[in-house]
Amino acid sequence: MDQKSKLLERITIEEGKCGGRPCIRGKRIRVVDILELLSADASFEEILSDYPYLERDDILAALEYAARQIDHRILQVT
Repeated sequence: MDQKSKLLERITIEEGKCGGRPCIRGKRIRVVDILELLSADASFEEILSDYPYLERDDILAALEYAARQIDHRILQVT
């Protein structure tokens, strides 16, 4: 298993937790929460300081998950 696939094991989806949205390691922090922090210019160090239960690989997992979600072909009907 490659490193990127291993990162994705950190992403969990559980019915009844965070509305069934992708979370980090079963915790109540969603992938989108991490992405929004990064888009607001928070550094990895700031995120890890504010959420001490997170690990650097959790942030990388959120980025990898998002990248894979948008990497699909869009079909357009003309």
